[in-house]
Amino acid sequence: MTDELPPYARLLGLSMNRGDGGELVWVMPFREQVVGRPGYLHGGAIAGLLEFAALGTLYDALGSREGVIVKPINVTVDFMRGGIDHETYASAVVTRLGNRVANVEAHAWQQDREKPIAAAHMNLLLRREGPGGPR
Repeated sequence: MTDELPPYARLLGLSMNRGDGGELVWVMPFREQVVGRPGYLHGGAIAGLLEFAALGTLYDALGSREGVIVKPINVTVDFMRGGIDHETYASAVVTRLGNRVANVEAHAWQQDREKPIAAAHMNLLLRREGPGGPR
């Protein structure tokens, strides 16, 4: 699975598995490549983790629907507390999956899922490729 990930996901050291409820859970280990100030995660690394969780969950929800191109419309990241020297986890929920737009919420946490360190809200355009071009 790691070889299939984009270069930025590999740089972050991301891996993915299924949680107890079947949802995708992304894991980012604490390592030099994700450090901002000493002892804390870089905000860009947290945002990247949230983006991969959101997009991975959306593609999982789309299933085998080939020909769907996903483009971000709007992304908002809320940083709630500093990420420290621990593994960081993220999962997402598709809150709306329409024909043209999808809305996804992602949350990142470390030791306690009930205490998220950041959250992202993404609005995404879905372009469906079909006979005769995009729809």
